Amino acid sequence: MNKKYIVRLTDGERQQLKELISKGKTATQKIKHANILLKIDADGEAWTDEKAADAFSVHVNTVCSIRHRFVEKGLDAALERKKQCHPSRKRRLLDGEKEAKLIALSCSKAPEGCERWTLHLLADKLVELNIVESISHETVRQALKKRTQAAPKEMLVHST
Repeated sequence: MNKKYIVRLTDGERQQLKELISKGKTATQKIKHANILLKIDADGEAWTDEKAADAFSVHVNTVCSIRHRFVEKGLDAALERKKQCHPSRKRRLLDGEKEAKLIALSCSKAPEGCERWTLHLLADKLVELNIVESISHETVRQALKKRTQAAPKEMLVHST
C-alpha cells in the first residue's frame, strides 16, 4: 500500500529525537511519539504503522496521525497531542474571587419576599451583579457543595 504521508527525518531531527528520548525529562506521550517517529522514518528502520502500533501499545490510527502531523505541520506538532477543536473542559466560570463573592452572597440575607436563597436566585443575582455573564444553577450548586465538603469537621459539628 502506498502511503500518502512519508516520514523522512533529517539528521538534525533524528538527533533531536534521540536526545529527547535519552533525557527522559519530558511527558511520556512525547517520548512515545519520538520513538514512533524514529521507527517509521523511511530513511531509518521504516517500520509499518501496524508494527509501530504493536511495539508502542497504541492504535494504528495514532501512528497514522503522528505521521500526518509530521508531514503537514513539522516535528513539534507530531510530538505534541493534537489540540481539541471543541475542548470537553471549558475554563472555570467561578475563579477564587468570584467563588468568594458567591459564598458571601449565599451567607447574606435572602432577597425580600424569600425565606432563603435558592440556587436559581443565587445564579440570577450573580448575573445581575455582573460577577459573571451567565451561569447555571447547577454550577452554583457545585461550587457551594465543594465548599461545604472542604470545611473541617469541627466547623460542621456544633458543640453543646
